[in-house]
Amino acid sequence: MVKTPNIYTLVKGASEGHTRLNAFDKALLNANVGDTNLMRMSSILPPAAEQVDVSEITLPKGGLIPLAYATIDSTTPGQLISASIAVGIPEDDREPGVIMEFEDHAPLTNVEEIVRQMVVDGFEYRNRKLKEIKSLGIEHKVERCGSVFAAAVLWYK
Repeated sequence: MVKTPNIYTLVKGASEGHTRLNAFDKALLNANVGDTNLMRMSSILPPAAEQVDVSEITLPKGGLIPLAYATIDSTTPGQLISASIAVGIPEDDREPGVIMEFEDHAPLTNVEEIVRQMVVDGFEYRNRKLKEIKSLGIEHKVERCGSVFAAAVLWYK
């Protein structure tokens, strides 16, 4: 049986690399999740999950880590790339929250505005009351081959 996460943290990273995969790998390292195996999750925050700082979580090297994430890369010098993650916290902590992720070849302000609206929409069609939205994003101007990454890492105490 898999434990249900009860804590989460938001992380971000950006990097350049010789290849798209190398750039992505280095962005993961910059986000402090690079030595783990990412398990991409659909976008639901468990009820009453508590946000913690990434420094409060010790992720096992090589461990299977559940997270929802946005990532994008580019090999076009001068192109702007951005990724953002947003978490919607419900008024009723017995209900699950919603995690949305978005990435684009656009400024971070645009990407973050879109991902935050995605959270509002997700709560609206679930008929759930939204208490607050927490978001984090990153943008990067590509030099040669760049990648950005933003995620909600789910874990347990």
